[in-house]
Amino acid sequence: MAVKVKICGITSSEQALLAQDAGADALGLVIYQGSSRCVDIERAIEIRGAIRPGVLCVVLLVNANTNFVQQVISSVKPDLIQFHGDETAGFCRQFNFPYIRAIRMRDDLNISEEIDQYSDSNWLLFDAWHANAYGGTGKRFNWDRLPLVRDYPLILAGGLTPDNVVEAIQAVSPDMVDVSGGVESEPGVKDESKLRLFIDRVKSC
Repeated sequence: MAVKVKICGITSSEQALLAQDAGADALGLVIYQGSSRCVDIERAIEIRGAIRPGVLCVVLLVNANTNFVQQVISSVKPDLIQFHGDETAGFCRQFNFPYIRAIRMRDDLNISEEIDQYSDSNWLLFDAWHANAYGGTGKRFNWDRLPLVRDYPLILAGGLTPDNVVEAIQAVSPDMVDVSGGVESEPGVKDESKLRLFIDRVKSC
């Protein structure tokens, strides 16, 4: 089965159309003020309107409160929420809404325990750990830490670029790859040539 591509950190409708024309399977909208790619709810609703049927709309949240998560679900109407902070399994599942759980790969992480806790998630996303940032760092982690035998859909994130994504797919065999900074000319601005090259290389694997 072909590896899917998620382009995260989309900040405008124009970028959404560009990514879809290039072949993206999912688009990520970041509603988290700590990110240089943050959009507010009004902008997210606008971008949502440019996402075509068959392309997943994912809203990334970090340690948002319950009311805010419910507001995002009801107003933006994403296909999935990506919980990318310190949210507990109970917090994530209380909304009875499809979600992606991001697991940040700190050195002392018990990976099996994390996987078991979020077994009801639609996808598990593995990203690099940074003490002062929740994703979007452009750093990769040791892919050898990921289990090769698994019974859940895996999204690989963290420091992916057109130059290393084929190596990443060969090493991990993910179901989806997630890129943001690796296809940008500057934070929040996607570069068309990098974007197309990244997706072309993924689809050729």
